Parts: sequence; structure tokens; C-alpha cells
Amino acid sequence: MIEAMPIVSASTGLHEILALLTSQLHPDANHKEDLVFLKDVFSEKSIGYLMKIHEKLKQYEKHSPTPVLHSASCLAEDLAEELQNGPLEDDEQELLLLLSTPHLKAVLSAHDTVAQKKFDPVLPPLPDDLDDDLEEESVKIVRLVKNKEPLGATIRRDEATGAVIVARIMRGGAADRSGLVHVGDELREVNGNLITHKRPDEISQILSQSQGSITLKIIPAVADDDKMKESKVYIRALFDYTPFEDKATPCQEAGLPFKRGDILQVVSQEDPTWWQAKRVGDCNLRAALVPSAQFQERRLRYRMKMGSVSAPISPKAPTSSLRRSFRHRKDRQGSPGEAHTPDANHTEFLIYEEVAQYFPRPGERPRLITLIGSLGARIAELKQNVIAENPRRYGLAVPHTTRARKSHEREGVEYHFISKAAFEADIQNGKFIEYGEYKENLYGTSLDSIHRVLDQNKVCLVDVQPEALKTLRTAEFKPYVIFVRPRIGDGQRKQFGSSSSLSVGVTDDDLQEMKQSAEQMDECYGHWVDYVLVKEDPASALAELQVVLEKVQMEPQWVPASWVRR
Repeated sequence: MIEAMPIVSASTGLHEILALLTSQLHPDANHKEDLVFLKDVFSEKSIGYLMKIHEKLKQYEKHSPTPVLHSASCLAEDLAEELQNGPLEDDEQELLLLLSTPHLKAVLSAHDTVAQKKFDPVLPPLPDDLDDDLEEESVKIVRLVKNKEPLGATIRRDEATGAVIVARIMRGGAADRSGLVHVGDELREVNGNLITHKRPDEISQILSQSQGSITLKIIPAVADDDKMKESKVYIRALFDYTPFEDKATPCQEAGLPFKRGDILQVVSQEDPTWWQAKRVGDCNLRAALVPSAQFQERRLRYRMKMGSVSAPISPKAPTSSLRRSFRHRKDRQGSPGEAHTPDANHTEFLIYEEVAQYFPRPGERPRLITLIGSLGARIAELKQNVIAENPRRYGLAVPHTTRARKSHEREGVEYHFISKAAFEADIQNGKFIEYGEYKENLYGTSLDSIHRVLDQNKVCLVDVQPEALKTLRTAEFKPYVIFVRPRIGDGQRKQFGSSSSLSVGVTDDDLQEMKQSAEQMDECYGHWVDYVLVKEDPASALAELQVVLEKVQMEPQWVPASWVRR
């Protein structure tokens, strides 16, 4: 509970109010966790320091100080020279030491720069007259200061009038920050050069090559169409994109290159063909162009129809197993059905996935850890080692089987042993995320076995074929998918040394098959993967996996937006 606050005056500082508020927080039974959290936050020293800094800045702003002189650096140098010419007392010695430090010299130099206002850009004088053909029109002269960054605007030619029109303003770019250039403005001159008869690509090149001051002569648009607020839509890219290889982009320099898995913030969807977006984590605040989902899907369908490019698509039916033992093969399937060639009219293309940040909360069921592995990854062994290291925190979804129980095996530990009739009934009832047959015995992992582990508040590790991800990728499980693949390259036999049970049977053909398996799995299922673990050896792989598992339970992650919406 929070008691009545003592009366504070207008002069009471923010850090003092914060201290008073903290002292009044007394946790009760109903809101104990929330109030303890608030008290911990308000008691942080860093918060108190921020409040004090805020007060000092407010005082500074209120007094509106102005520089007393414009040459503090020179004055400091003269004083230091005077001090060096005679015997020094202790305080004089300390002052000389302070004046010679690079930090103080930098502060004084910054002071002089501000006082002398040398930071203002030097702009050429405004023209005294305008062209005769513009006298009757409303003309705006815009001067922008631009460094190596793009101007942040694209242009187009009006088909009816032939005028050069500003097509879009990139959020955060130089044009956007100025607030002087708007969508629909007609561009007449650039740095005094008439551009009416130039092609848009020639004009774009002039703008991109211009440095420092740029003077634009503009006929303002009748209406300002660029007042839309920045959106907060986040998407995960499911394909690679290189603007300089895209002939359809209106401006290659304004394009945003990205890789599959990058998180993008879409700040504008006004244009149905080209969205404006920023890559999350980039320090660059300027938005750039990316193909819209509708446009990308439209051209992928066209390419698929023409047969020129194999478009990236989401798996629609189970495929053949990508992971198997060197010594024997086990047929495993997720659900009945044959793989088929996708119909272009009913294909789910891999373009973007809307995402949101998920924050793990105390008391909430842990995220399901799903391991998929290519040929030779041996993820079953890796999973068992994680659980053996910390059995109280990690659990295993015990599989079902129809084979007879061996003397050393225990029901519900190694397997759940059930009859073939019961197993087939569970298949019909959709209880298995995957199942298969090996040596005339059925094996499968059930949804119930996963729930049993999660209900104990343990982190459940499952090792599945990638086809099962389509069943598991739900808000209920929020699976974190880890793709384990062996390192295949120079010295690849090192991990299959004398201590490995596979060392005798591994051939160059096997290694090539392992490489192809990893590449095929990445191509087909990489868009569902949250982390790729390249396995050098069992010990290092175990250590890396343990670090990843800790982060999953403690740090926020990007997940499909539908998983966090209520």
C-alpha cells in the first residue's frame, strides 16, 4: 500500500520527491510483488542521479546563461604558461595539472566553438531575383546541409505535365529532418541548375553526389500528404534482399538491404508497393525502402508462373527425412500425406512475419526448446547431456513406443510403452506431434508428454523432425527453435576422431551428404530458426547450448505477434 504523501513545495527537487515516495511504499498481501518491484526501481542510485541531472539542466535552462568570453582555451593556455614560470604552491600545481588534461582542453574548446557559433553551416546568399516563368507561381527556396548521407527523398516524372515531383520522403533523412520538403512538391532547380528536362535518374545522381549545402527551387504542393505518424509495426524478414540487384526499386541508393532473420520496423506503408523501414539495432535513424509484402508476393507469383525463379515458399506437406543415422534409417512422419509441387495460386510465400517482443515473466511456463538437426548433428546426445547437467531445471518429453520393454527400462522414464492399437488410436486423435515406424515398431512424441514437463515449471527439450514445427509453433508453446549442424570444412574429421563411435564408418561421401543435409534443412526451414549452433565437438556445443538456454529464459526475444496479443 502507499500512505498519504507528505506535503511538498514547488521547490522540492525530483530526487527528493522520489526518496519520499520510496519511503511511503509498504508492501501488503495484495500487491506485494508490484510494490516491491517499484521500491527496488525507485531505490536505484542511477535513478536518483538522473533526477539530480534533470534538476541541474532545468536550472541551467531557467537562467539562460550566455558565454562571458569567446576564448576560454587561449585564456587557459596563458594561465598555464604563467604558472610554469615560477615556483608553485600545492593548489597552483593542482591547477596546472588540471589545465593540461585533454578532457578539460576539449571542454574549453567546445565552449569556444559554441560561443563563437562556428558550428552554423555557411550558406550562400539568397538569389536577388527569380526566373520570369516563376514570377506568378509560389516558389520556395530550400537550403539543406547534407554530408555523405543520402538526401532521403525520391522523385518521379508526372506523366501528364512532365514535372519532376517529390514522390516520397524517407523518415529520418535530411529532407525529412528539415521539414521543408514534402511529398508532391515540384522540383525546378538543384544548386542553380534547371532540371526540368533531365531524367529522374540523372537528377538523383546530382542529388546523391552533392555535398555540403544544397539549394533547391521548389513549387510547393497544394496539400501536404506527409503527415502520417511513424508506425510501430515490426516484421521479421524471411528472405534476403539486395536493392542494387533489384531493377524495380525506384531508387537503389534509398533501398534497405537485409538478410533473412533481420527485424525491421516499418515506419510507413503509405505506398502500397514500397514500404519505408529501419533495421532494428541500426544506429542510422533514416528509413529506407523495402518491397511491400503485396508487391513481393505479386512478383514472386509472376516469376513462379514464368518458371524463371524458384520462389521461397513455406513447406505445405511432410518431406523426406533430412536427418538419419549412418548405420540405419528410421522412417518418421508428421501426418499422412505425400509431398507435392505447390500450386502457384495457393502458395504461402516466405516474405515477412509480423513480430513483437516477448518478455519472460516469473511464474510463467517456460518456452519450449525445440532442437532440429541435420545429418551428423547427434542432437539426442546433446539434449541428454543438458538434462544430465541440471535435471531439476530441464526435462525431456518421454516418447511413446509399441516395442517390448527391456529389462533395464522403466515405464515413463525411457519410454511410455503402449499397445499398437492404443498408439494408432492416439494417431487418429491427433495426440502426436510426430511419429514413425522402425523395425516394425511405432515411435512417437506426444503433446501430453510435453505438457507434463512444462506443468512442472521445467524447461522442456524436444528433438523433432522440422516438419513438426508447424504443429508446435503456437502461442501455447512459444517454441525457441535451435538448429544444430556439424561443422563441415577444413579439418572436419577432427570432430569424428578416435573417441567417436562414428569414426570408422564416416567417408568423404558421408561428409558431403552431411553438408547437403544442412544446406537443405536451412533452405526449407531456416525461416523458423531462432539460433544456429554449429557443432565443433560435444563439449563446446554443450557449453554454447547452455548459454543460449539461459538467455532464452532471461532476455526478451522477438516472436510472432500473435503469440503475445491477448
